[in-house]
Amino acid sequence: MLNNSQIRYCLDKIGEMFPDAHCELNHSNPFELVIAVSLSAQCTDALVNKVTKELFKKYKTPEDYLSVPLEELQNDIRSIGLYRNKAKNIQSLCRMVLENYGGELPEDRDELTKLPGVGRKTANVVVSVAFNIPAIAVDTHVERVSKRLGICRWKDSVLEVEKTLMKKIPKEEWSVSHHRLIFFGRYHCKAQNPHCPSCPLLELCREGKKRMKSKAAAVNE
Repeated sequence: MLNNSQIRYCLDKIGEMFPDAHCELNHSNPFELVIAVSLSAQCTDALVNKVTKELFKKYKTPEDYLSVPLEELQNDIRSIGLYRNKAKNIQSLCRMVLENYGGELPEDRDELTKLPGVGRKTANVVVSVAFNIPAIAVDTHVERVSKRLGICRWKDSVLEVEKTLMKKIPKEEWSVSHHRLIFFGRYHCKAQNPHCPSCPLLELCREGKKRMKSKAAAVNE
């Protein structure tokens, strides 16, 4: 496991690599963001952006999503995985926002998680990006990078990863670190074929060193 100074070094290096890391889901307000993040489960941001380009022209408010039959909304997001379930959740979410929150998206993470289709990760993204409240959303990239580097343990649950990162990273850096870890995982420390040979963190990375040893052994066989 990395110590605090090693974690600081990793965060600084990742920050140098991806100084402009940001939320890549296109949106123009908190409501659009919660829809986009809900659609992004098990789906790439690029595909979500392609779908929401037309979706957000057609649907502006919670009322708009409820004014069409479920089948029509399903058809509008058909190219996205799990579209039937996601369409159902979106309409249920819109109904709840209107009935329980006066048509305005709540800014509190715990309130957000009461909305259909909104888990802790989605709520953390929304409070961080839309409302500038410090949060760390643990998606597949954040979890993978944290475990590979040894900031967290392999056996840690997603919630344990989140709590560890909140402990190890200064609160004022939670949101920016979340984006930088995503970019690092998405574009450098990929699930398949991570860029270990050119990684500035290789000397600290237990997983990277293991991979490089395996490669060297395979070459020498």
